[in-house]
Amino acid sequence: MKTTRDDSSQPKRVLVLVFDGIEEVEALGPIDILRRSNVEVVAASLENRLEITGRNEIRFIADCFLRECELDTFDMLYLLGGPGVIPLAENETVLNTIHAFDREKRFIAAICAAPVVLRAAGVLNDRIATGHLSIRSDLPQPSDERIVQTEHILTSQGAGTAIACGIQMACLLVGNEVADNVSASIHA
Repeated sequence: MKTTRDDSSQPKRVLVLVFDGIEEVEALGPIDILRRSNVEVVAASLENRLEITGRNEIRFIADCFLRECELDTFDMLYLLGGPGVIPLAENETVLNTIHAFDREKRFIAAICAAPVVLRAAGVLNDRIATGHLSIRSDLPQPSDERIVQTEHILTSQGAGTAIACGIQMACLLVGNEVADNVSASIHA
């Protein structure tokens, strides 16, 4: 099962899809954890501009547009939750991106309501997953666990699990020792 790019000398890379209405903690917490773990994180805008406004009116600047990204250079795709995520279940570009990662068994992480986008892409059919309480019953095989990993897919419940999700993402990409050191350094 291919779970990372073939060249192990390259730093691990995570593609984070950002859009208006994201849950800010779910973006910034895991991005911070991953960058502390020496993982390269690219926040790619799905909007027609780089400035993103979260659900709580916190603004930040994405690194680039999704259309500028070479998908095969990333080891993990991370989908955020928040009120802006539901329309992504019908976004062909997003669904094709999920399919590309799933086809090659590269890691896919989704938090909060984002697992419904994975469901729409058809990648959760035989997999246990979790998500925000508001969407959990919509998942094919829902779990009440805070974080669930089934094969190369990691799902998490929401803003309150964002730091733990980021640490688990770091474990998958750079190993337990690095993730444990970052966890200890922030008192997680």
